[in-house]
Amino acid sequence: MKGRYHVYVIELSKDVLYETKFKKANPQYKTGQPCVYVGMTGLDPDIRFDKHKAGIQSNKYAQKYGLRLMPEIFEKLNPMPYGDAQYMEVDLGLRLKDRGFGVWQA
Repeated sequence: MKGRYHVYVIELSKDVLYETKFKKANPQYKTGQPCVYVGMTGLDPDIRFDKHKAGIQSNKYAQKYGLRLMPEIFEKLNPMPYGDAQYMEVDLGLRLKDRGFGVWQA
């Protein structure tokens, strides 16, 4: 079964680094690397991004600092069954942190 869930990555403005909670959650952050929000959804990632920006079931960092989706990171992973998407959301966030990204996950 292919599934209908998606993981997605939103590039965040570097201004998110002024947020204390974000900075504390990312001690491994390497200057120059992207800051991102990693999520999962049953919607098309474009629609989910628009909802974040509109303040509909949105994460505050994604709403305030979200710049664009980064399909170059997640497109090849989607779609997938629900359980796989739950796992992949966490796994992808950890792998991006290992690369020095600033990462936020809900």
